[in-house]
Amino acid sequence: MAIDGYMPGFGNEFTTEAVAGALPEGQNSPQRVPYGLYAEQLSGTAFTAPRRENRRSWLYRLRPSSSHGPFRPLPEGLLRSGPFAETPATPNRLRWNPLPRPAQPTDFIEGLVTFGGNGSPSHGVGVGIHQYTANRSMTDTVFYNADGELLIVPQSGRLRLVTEMGVLGLAPGEVGVVPRGVRFRAELPDGTASGYICENYGGLFRLPDLGPIGANGLANPRDFLTPVAAFEDVDRPTRVVQKFQGRLWAAELDHSPLDVVAWHGNLAPYKYDLARFNTIGTVSFDHPDPSIFTVLTSPSESPGVANCDFVIFPPRWMVAENTFRPPWFHRNIMSEFMGLVHGAYDAKAEGFSPGGASLHNCMSGHGPDRETYERAVAANLAPHKIADTLAFMFETRWVISPTRFAMETPALQRDYDACWSNFPKARLPGTGTETKR
Repeated sequence: MAIDGYMPGFGNEFTTEAVAGALPEGQNSPQRVPYGLYAEQLSGTAFTAPRRENRRSWLYRLRPSSSHGPFRPLPEGLLRSGPFAETPATPNRLRWNPLPRPAQPTDFIEGLVTFGGNGSPSHGVGVGIHQYTANRSMTDTVFYNADGELLIVPQSGRLRLVTEMGVLGLAPGEVGVVPRGVRFRAELPDGTASGYICENYGGLFRLPDLGPIGANGLANPRDFLTPVAAFEDVDRPTRVVQKFQGRLWAAELDHSPLDVVAWHGNLAPYKYDLARFNTIGTVSFDHPDPSIFTVLTSPSESPGVANCDFVIFPPRWMVAENTFRPPWFHRNIMSEFMGLVHGAYDAKAEGFSPGGASLHNCMSGHGPDRETYERAVAANLAPHKIADTLAFMFETRWVISPTRFAMETPALQRDYDACWSNFPKARLPGTGTETKR
């Protein structure tokens, strides 16, 4: 059942048509498609992938998507792709201030900036991590990514993604996923927009298994929304830009390719309101691992070890007794890229601003700064709600290599290490090493 232009459910077999009778009955590719439409299959997995893993949709469109001339290379600007070799991978903790808004008219594609990543689209592993800043809607231009699916996390300003499979509206506090190969145009209802993107080269994002949590909790499948079919019948020159093996390419069409009148299948764009996440936490002592906050996961060949996890830290109650409540000090075999949509992150009292980011690579020690630590160990542990916060993390099994831009931009906080430099030595009785806090 469609609700306000969307169909609920995660990974469902959807059926939708913008014109009644456009979908063929009983088969995918009849000799004559209704209304003379063209049948086309979009495959997000190999044909022979197991049924439970197989993702594909059948599209019925005004013209075949193959109706274009040759692609020509375009400049990539600050967009980069794996393998990431501009600068050496670093064990140093990195943090960035929010990027400035563009001074010149800049659309979604032009405003893409890569901070780092790992793996390679040619090998189907790893991720690219980007930010976008834009102040102009795309006009007579559409984009698609042949290298991976795009997980988009708006931070400021809404996006209206007009895709070939329907319209996806995204606001800060929501996330959207555009599958590999799906064409779209990014419009800016508020005039400006910025946010984060995880480009997933590996296995498609899915809901994590719940294990001992049971049948319910975390992100519920019914809360994911996929757009109903909508199409453009526009005969006007349109540029198609694609990302292929890390490069940008463009071809010219004499029409809009967002012309899918009807479709059915289980590969489509979708969105999710993070406020609907059912946060799980302790009601006794200590805290579960942050994996309990996983919204989506891209699995690897090793069970339980993700190519990429998308993890959020939303508003939540803290009630654990005799417990250090902020995120604890730790070193992790996984590598972590964090962003902040709004509010404050509870492990950092200062320096981590909405629109900013941080990178803690494999086995790089991190945790709360001193101000946060001192406040937490002295706190009265009454039930407390962290109300104004929405942080997130792209966590990946592979080391994240930063781009040259990420290491040279003025937004890089070159004094980030200082937030851990002034912790006093612990006091051991009877050793003569006592220090005053």
